[in-house]
Amino acid sequence: MARIRLATLLALVALLVSCGFLTTKIGDIRENPEKYDGKTVTVKGEVKSATNLAVVKFYVLDDGTGEIRVVTERTLPKEGKEVRARGTVHRAFSIGSMSFVVIEEKS
Repeated sequence: MARIRLATLLALVALLVSCGFLTTKIGDIRENPEKYDGKTVTVKGEVKSATNLAVVKFYVLDDGTGEIRVVTERTLPKEGKEVRARGTVHRAFSIGSMSFVVIEEKS
């Protein structure tokens, strides 16, 4: 009986992770970018700004633990809106202790 409960719990956790219901703190990504580089994550927070350049669209998301840029091909969300983003973390480059990290949102 205990094995069935454990298997059910593990299946539920796997389902929640795969559907993006569990979120990663942006602060965790910012503090340890090499751990998340190339990994798919789901983050949630408030849109601080949105930028539409000729070659790229992105918005800055803040969850209270930090901020991160989310590169997207979708319509940009409005400033102040709470959104959930799912995508791949990319550590573009590092200079000393500074790291430029983005999430490339899946379409």
